[in-house]
Amino acid sequence: MECAYAPFNWTQLEKTDTAVDIGSASYADGYDVVMGKYIAEQLGLELLVKPIAWEGLEPAVNNGEIDAIIAGMTATPERRENVDFTDPYYESKMVVIVRKDSDLTNITSIQDLSGRKVQGQLNTLYDTVIDQIEGVDHVTPLATYPLMVVALQSGEVDALTAELPVAAGVVASNPDLTYVEFAEGSGFEADTSVSIAVKKGNTALLDAIQGALASVSEEDRQQWMIDATSRQPAQE
Repeated sequence: MECAYAPFNWTQLEKTDTAVDIGSASYADGYDVVMGKYIAEQLGLELLVKPIAWEGLEPAVNNGEIDAIIAGMTATPERRENVDFTDPYYESKMVVIVRKDSDLTNITSIQDLSGRKVQGQLNTLYDTVIDQIEGVDHVTPLATYPLMVVALQSGEVDALTAELPVAAGVVASNPDLTYVEFAEGSGFEADTSVSIAVKKGNTALLDAIQGALASVSEEDRQQWMIDATSRQPAQE
């Protein structure tokens, strides 16, 4: 995982019950870490988290550097060509983050962003969907949300695309920002579910992880996200 995509995963300096040691006096925590720990326990294994930049995750699982990607990753058709995915372990919705003092706080459709500067995260669905907005000024994506938040606060961009849990965490840490949910049928057309990826053809591990996931109730999945969002560090 990236260890930089709260509330799914992040890096912290404090040792806690939910965090995992990743070396260099740092720890990883977040929804993905909790899910990973649960799956490892069900399989009688110990979870080892390796921080890897987003664009390096698929190569890492295919060259054997890691066994699985648990990083808030959506199983797109393009990614399915390179790795195998479990069923979704969390489903969200897509929103945009805007400045609280902007005139975009009450928009109801993504088309209300026409002519505005909108930014997404590099090499993710949240960048590619921006082109669904007619006449949008599609700003060059950035690698992480903390960098994107700075761009929004400084006025370089007007809105950031994000999934709801991420947006909620950003807004909780930055009272000058808010997020906008769209009316039914007026939002982005995109799959916002996230799944776990393994090396293509590794059916034994895929089936084992899938079996562990099947034992997690929907109530637990939602509660783990609420808990992760509440304890994530400030993204300023």
